[in-house]
Amino acid sequence: MIKSIIVKFMHKPATQSDVAKVAQVSTATVSRVLNQPDSVSPTVRLRVEQAMGELNYVADAAARALASKRSQCIGAVIPTIAHSIFAEGLEAFEAALNQANYGLMLTNSGYDEDQEWAQIRTLIERGVDAIMLVGYNHKPQVYELLQQRNIPYVLTWAFRQHSHHPCVGFDNFISAQHIPEHLLKLGHRRFGLITGLPQHNDRVVDRLQGVQLALASHGIELADNAIVQCSYDMSAGRQACHQLMSLEPPPTAIMCSNDVLAIGALLECQAKGIAVPQTVSIAGFDDLAISQNVTPSLTTMHVPVKLMGKKAAQYLVASLAGEQTPQHTLVDVSLVERNSCAAPPLR
Repeated sequence: MIKSIIVKFMHKPATQSDVAKVAQVSTATVSRVLNQPDSVSPTVRLRVEQAMGELNYVADAAARALASKRSQCIGAVIPTIAHSIFAEGLEAFEAALNQANYGLMLTNSGYDEDQEWAQIRTLIERGVDAIMLVGYNHKPQVYELLQQRNIPYVLTWAFRQHSHHPCVGFDNFISAQHIPEHLLKLGHRRFGLITGLPQHNDRVVDRLQGVQLALASHGIELADNAIVQCSYDMSAGRQACHQLMSLEPPPTAIMCSNDVLAIGALLECQAKGIAVPQTVSIAGFDDLAISQNVTPSLTTMHVPVKLMGKKAAQYLVASLAGEQTPQHTLVDVSLVERNSCAAPPLR
């Protein structure tokens, strides 16, 4: 019976009455859960909260605000605020919003799908007019809720031409192939890979598969112990580099799925007296500002994050204005050759 009630309301925004029916309580009880939760027993409160989650319910006050007028505020949910790659993109995103008289409300999910889902619900409850997300991997409820509420959204840092989701970004699978192709041309045949954690991160998965395909096209397969997955910080990059250089024989080239990990690998090599690029080449991805200032300067993939942020904001502003605008915008990434990569040492 409860399942049939949920199905009945799947294609329209849920009301307090809908929540009451699913939770098998009165609308007054639902109201108390929203406004005076301590006045409701924990068992009943949990039942009501579960019903809200199942129905994608958003508080009526916010729903009325969304229906009557714009808040002139756009939400953004990013995986982390610890990395400058997101900060640079968000700076351009916010600047473009400000030009159109929109403000920014920012949240940080910590690569946690459940936390992201809660944050998106909160943003909608606070009346944001549109939302920017990173990547494609999100709970199905996220897309369902955005579509139910007719809230424009755009995905960034990723691009899939035939997706029905609007996006501004680049193809991580194709872009990741440039670094191994460059190293293969230099003569490398023994590789190591330091990558981020793949859970809830489609960019990591796409880049890993892109690297593997580029190597496989030359008859090279990365062994399991030549791939180290870790968190995106320099200390993790150092530890991963130590692990790879302890292999016998060690790789002559280490590819990293972002510059933070690559700089960590550079620091580890410097600490252990391993010459870069004479003994091992190291390459990153993102082209952070620091990458050209480390020694040796880092070979990497340049990602035009400021352009991406600007175009994402322009897409949302145009959508809110009812203007016709392309749903898919591809930004070009490019290989930046610096001093951290060279031909492998002679044996």
